[in-house]
Amino acid sequence: MAQKMNSRITARQAILVLAWLPVHLFVLPWLLIRLIPPGSAILTEQGLLNYTTTLHVLLYGIGALYMLVVLWRFFRDDFDPIWEHPFRTLLMVIGAYLLSIFGQTLVSLLLDAIEITAGNENNEIVSEMAVSNIGPTAAMSVFLAPIVEESIFRAGVFGLLRRKSRVLAYLGSILLFGLYHVFEAALDDPIQLVFILQYVPPALALAYVYEKNDSIWASIFLHMLTNGVAMYALVTLQ
Repeated sequence: MAQKMNSRITARQAILVLAWLPVHLFVLPWLLIRLIPPGSAILTEQGLLNYTTTLHVLLYGIGALYMLVVLWRFFRDDFDPIWEHPFRTLLMVIGAYLLSIFGQTLVSLLLDAIEITAGNENNEIVSEMAVSNIGPTAAMSVFLAPIVEESIFRAGVFGLLRRKSRVLAYLGSILLFGLYHVFEAALDDPIQLVFILQYVPPALALAYVYEKNDSIWASIFLHMLTNGVAMYALVTLQ
């Protein structure tokens, strides 16, 4: 029998969180492109932010602020289980990360075996951003994106579906999380849909630590760790 979860957003919060997904995917990018003409760059103390980095940082920055405002009480209450069992949470996050890496390795072997020659365009875009603007890209990937994506896919999708079916909650949140990362590239090249498989291990790990720790912060910390290690690897390879 599945454990009872105390971590859950209200019906009003769920509407606001899930309503942000189409805003994040379509409305806000459309507005940003019109407010910031293509080819624009922002001058900072570290240099110029290229156009793609600028759009992504603004997109996730606005999204993170929105989630913090809408879910402030939820985020505050979900700290309690973390404070009560900090070492258990830490060990579970690290263990889930290692299992996720193992799963991603198996997926990579599978893609090699079926001779997928295309690359994951989402990963390639992030890599290009990191090469030119590592600081802002790392800030976006490690701090902003986890807040936005965990609010939507774990607190929103997983949390709501789990009230009806645990299996459906895992399947739905994993599928939507993977589709979210590849759908834009798949509009031009349908082969990109196969890369949903690459997001299955991390999405499964994120949902699992959220459920077992009964706190959205567990999945946020795991998401931060995953993206942080990826950013570190990109820096060392430069």
